[in-house]
Amino acid sequence: MGRVKAAAINITFGYIGTFATAIMSFILRTIFIRNLSAELLGVNDLYTNILSLLSMAELGIGTALNFSLYVPVARGDKEKIKSYMQLYRRAYYAIAMIIAVIGLALAPFLKYLIKDPGNITTRDLTIYYLIFLFNTVTSYFVAYKYSLVNAEQKNYIQTNVNTVTKIITVLFQIGVVVVTKNFYFYLLTDAAVQLLQKIFVNYYLNRLYPYLREKKVERLTKQESGEVWTKTRALLLHKVGDVARLQTSSLMISALISVSITGVVSNYNLIINTVSNFVNTIFNSVISSFGNLIATETKEKQFEMFQIYRFFAAWVYGYAATGFFVLITPVVRIWLGDSWVLPGSVVFLILADFYFKGDRVVLSNYKTAAGVFEPDKYLTLVQGAVNIVLGIVLAQLIGLEGIYIGTLVSGLIANIAKPVIIYRYCFDRSALSYFADTVKHLLTVAAVTLLCMALRVWLIPQNSLLAAVGMAILITVLFNGTFFLLYRGTPEFQYLYRLVRGKVRKSGRA
Repeated sequence: MGRVKAAAINITFGYIGTFATAIMSFILRTIFIRNLSAELLGVNDLYTNILSLLSMAELGIGTALNFSLYVPVARGDKEKIKSYMQLYRRAYYAIAMIIAVIGLALAPFLKYLIKDPGNITTRDLTIYYLIFLFNTVTSYFVAYKYSLVNAEQKNYIQTNVNTVTKIITVLFQIGVVVVTKNFYFYLLTDAAVQLLQKIFVNYYLNRLYPYLREKKVERLTKQESGEVWTKTRALLLHKVGDVARLQTSSLMISALISVSITGVVSNYNLIINTVSNFVNTIFNSVISSFGNLIATETKEKQFEMFQIYRFFAAWVYGYAATGFFVLITPVVRIWLGDSWVLPGSVVFLILADFYFKGDRVVLSNYKTAAGVFEPDKYLTLVQGAVNIVLGIVLAQLIGLEGIYIGTLVSGLIANIAKPVIIYRYCFDRSALSYFADTVKHLLTVAAVTLLCMALRVWLIPQNSLLAAVGMAILITVLFNGTFFLLYRGTPEFQYLYRLVRGKVRKSGRA
């Protein structure tokens, strides 16, 4: 299967899964809010973030091993695949135990992380947390097997399993919440379905890759295992920094502001993450294809494809950011009411970080595929420290806005440093052209966003679903029309145009 075809299949199934998951998540969130308290919603999102923090114990070995699998998978070397997978299995079993021990040790301190929990007792907070911990720990006993699926560019398998599981879980949870209005039953329903999914995945992947069950497995050479651990050590630093930057906002909000505000913010994050999942389906689906490209093509070809990848990301993320700036607060107001709306300054900071995240996704995905982990191994530590220090200090001074100023500033550090590293180590080029393109894209997005916001106030002042749909159509026409007029002559646009035109002609002949 070719790289483009594999990416197309992964993107198609990714979109189906993302759409189904998004619909179910919005339905479940709406029913949750109407039947359970804002404090429970905040606890639910807080514990999700805490367990993401604990997953730092993964130490990046998954990413390092995925990179190591690209070459043996491309060559069809099953013996070498078995050797790497054995290493992966042992590491993940150990990681599961580490997370279990650290997670249990944290349980007595939960009460210090939750401000104003309402009527929720400390006993309940602890039991809720232990259910979350069980779900996380058990996932490591099967998660390692997905590395081979993804290295073979069959990401759609994992997507489909997760989609079906999500639909079944949400259907059961909706029934439980409506009938019982009990948070315990809500969590236990999720835990039961997730456990059944893990049993099925283990059985299915054993059937798909029977050679992984063979007892005779060659040991990796010292050079091969050394490369994995070298990259893992570098990725450990990346992981610590990423967690400190990306997974601490809910903790700071819960501990410094209020656990109920965590739930309010999570509603905005649900909308943003839903759209991000659609966008990231494209970009994450081509990581394995980039790994194959890097293993088989010249640097010139790699740079050409990176430029196309980056231009497409600027277009898609810019379009999404413009839509969010104009519509996200009206949508929340229509969906849940005025009491769930965040201040405009907070929304601006969240969405500014979202836009710049578009560049970071491209850079991080390419770096992952290329296995370039060491040159910037301390960068994420600096980002994490900046995020936490700025967030805590500014939260005391100006409240919720301060936490998101820390998030935005820490993210921009990577937007400046990572292009320099990638262009030097992957392409042997200066990154000046990258920053010039960044400024052009930013000015384009800012201009269209300001125009659309002015038109929203003038043309569609009322908050209604019909008005929001009309504004979305107007944004689509203005943004994509502007990008087309400004960039239609670039090599990147021409490549994408030929690709789409070829697909349309091919489907027309089918």
